[in-house]
Amino acid sequence: MSAAPNTPCERHEVTIHYLEQREPKAHPPLPTPARKLAIMRAEKPPVGFYRFLFDGIGEQHRWVSRRYLSDEDLKRLIHDPETYIYVLYAEGSPVGFGEIDGRERDHAAIKFFGLLPEAQGQGLGRWFFREITELAWQLRRGRVIIETCSLDNPRALQIYQLEGFTLYDQATGIIEWRG
Repeated sequence: MSAAPNTPCERHEVTIHYLEQREPKAHPPLPTPARKLAIMRAEKPPVGFYRFLFDGIGEQHRWVSRRYLSDEDLKRLIHDPETYIYVLYAEGSPVGFGEIDGRERDHAAIKFFGLLPEAQGQGLGRWFFREITELAWQLRRGRVIIETCSLDNPRALQIYQLEGFTLYDQATGIIEWRG
């Protein structure tokens, strides 16, 4: 997917927060939201389905890292055997996803995490994030990392820290959004 040559480009200066968890955190259990929920791994998902989730969740936060990739380049990434994509379903419909990159031997990276806008504010985010974090620890890579930026959901950084992630670095960057 690429923008037309005359498509205006938004430029956003962002603060990027890099967080880590060096060991699984012992948590008091979170109550499972009172809904029909399922988390399923999407093994080699169709590119269109992945884009539906990535764009549906990431557009409002200006996620760009996969948005402008060709279908072939994206397919290569999401079909890698060390890429773990988990989809959250509520009442049978997809409402969020988490993606774990297990290609590094010293850490697992939660690359993407979020809920579709219509699923936000319903008590699913923290519960689903904890589930994704536990799945990342199952890869036994020594630590789990995640990054977020100032365009992400304002609650993201807070939830990550409540779940035992600590800030280990911070940087500034530019996001170029071409719609």
